[in-house]
Amino acid sequence: MGKIVILTGAGISAESGLGTFRDEGGLWSQHRIEDVATPEGFARNPTLVQNFYNTRRTQAARARPNGAHRALARLQRDYAGQVLIVTQNVDSLHEAAGAEDVLHMHGQLDRALCSGCGHRWAAPENMTPDDPCPACAAPLTRPDVVWFGEMPYHMSEIWDHLRDADIFAAIGTSGQVYPAAAFVQDAARAGAHTVELNLDPSSVVSDFAETHFGKATQIVPIWVDSLLPQ
Repeated sequence: MGKIVILTGAGISAESGLGTFRDEGGLWSQHRIEDVATPEGFARNPTLVQNFYNTRRTQAARARPNGAHRALARLQRDYAGQVLIVTQNVDSLHEAAGAEDVLHMHGQLDRALCSGCGHRWAAPENMTPDDPCPACAAPLTRPDVVWFGEMPYHMSEIWDHLRDADIFAAIGTSGQVYPAAAFVQDAARAGAHTVELNLDPSSVVSDFAETHFGKATQIVPIWVDSLLPQ
């Protein structure tokens, strides 16, 4: 069987109660991106940024995987070929559903990072700017998430997987954030069949050979069923 590479975005976790970046009235709407999701914003007001991510971390810890997460874990478990999940999400709902070896290109809320020595560790529920790094003791603790202007994680590995994929699927992504928005074009150039599963068409929907629209909990299990022996 062929290799499937799946990119997931905020849309797959929305039905688990985690607001997307563009939700009106959600946590993101209460702050400017420049203030809470950039290195410059962290340098200006680290307390604001830490409190923002403390709230997001608490929300993510309370969330539970939904049917779409569970369907992808089932695909990874039962498909005869390789299934790799790459996610833009900083929650751990794929893992909670049973998925393995997920590549978190934007980091994880439940991880902490020392901006001095680069050490990473499990994040406590609440972090402050004065928290010392367990490795070097410097008070340079930050969330281990990728902010605007920073390079996403695992990019070399992800590009290699995309160019080796037989099927590339994007689930719950807006197609507005690069480099992830370019994954479909890269996979298609390498010969992959491309599939978009989304609530609404993304900004790059015309680049996909196959599309399915609706709630992730409805369309993802159906798509997974089509790939597995009945």
